[in-house]
Amino acid sequence: MIFSDLALSRRLERAEAFGNASFVEARAHLYPDSGACWIDVAGAWAMYDGPTSPLTQTFGLGLFEPVTAAELERVEELFHHRGAPVFHEVSPLADPGLLPLLGGKGYRPIELTSVMVRPVREELPAAIRRPEDLRVRRMEPGEWRLWAETATQGWCETPELAEMMFELSEINARREGGLCFLAELGGHAIGTGVLILHEGVALLGGASTIPEARRQGAQAALLESRLAYAAEQGCDLAMMCALPGSGSQRNAERQGFRIAYTRIKWGLG
Repeated sequence: MIFSDLALSRRLERAEAFGNASFVEARAHLYPDSGACWIDVAGAWAMYDGPTSPLTQTFGLGLFEPVTAAELERVEELFHHRGAPVFHEVSPLADPGLLPLLGGKGYRPIELTSVMVRPVREELPAAIRRPEDLRVRRMEPGEWRLWAETATQGWCETPELAEMMFELSEINARREGGLCFLAELGGHAIGTGVLILHEGVALLGGASTIPEARRQGAQAALLESRLAYAAEQGCDLAMMCALPGSGSQRNAERQGFRIAYTRIKWGLG
């Protein structure tokens, strides 16, 4: 049985922080002028990935040790100095003293996230009937552009995001420690998924399927392959995050995930 306690939250939040930190480091390597960086303050990992990047925020604030006003100001300075907004992803298991500290400085809640978990080795629900020529494999070295283009096509309904999504997908595919998977139908790439492993936790992300190939089991097959790989590497927990009540959350619940807790993103001003 998995208990939604402090120990679990620390494992999950650190795994997500690790995954995002490796992304930030990859951006800094691929785009040296980006200024991408991250710091550790009182156990919280504060990341700058660009002023509009969804990764520019903190993870684990108040979760590993209490945060003082001076430490919070140090984190804020990282973002202020670079012209970025200040955001904190805060677990409900964080130190209770954090809430009045945030409230007193003018922070407000702006977003909720369902943090979901399941045992890696627990059997998956019966799969829907899939095309016989649907296959999942690890991305080969040198295929980062194919992976990034496939991932970006999954967002083609929102063309204004295409440039940003390709850049994010490129970094995902080229970073150290990121395991990228491709779903192929008839030998053609149709879907993507990412796997990050950290101290027994398998973080799942990067899910995308091109529109014309949806509802054929690509994401279920990608999940199955990533969980099998994670099990081979000795992981015991799988995690993913979703907007509460979203289709992504429902799909995860159909695959045996349950909500461990709901996280709040706090924004300054």
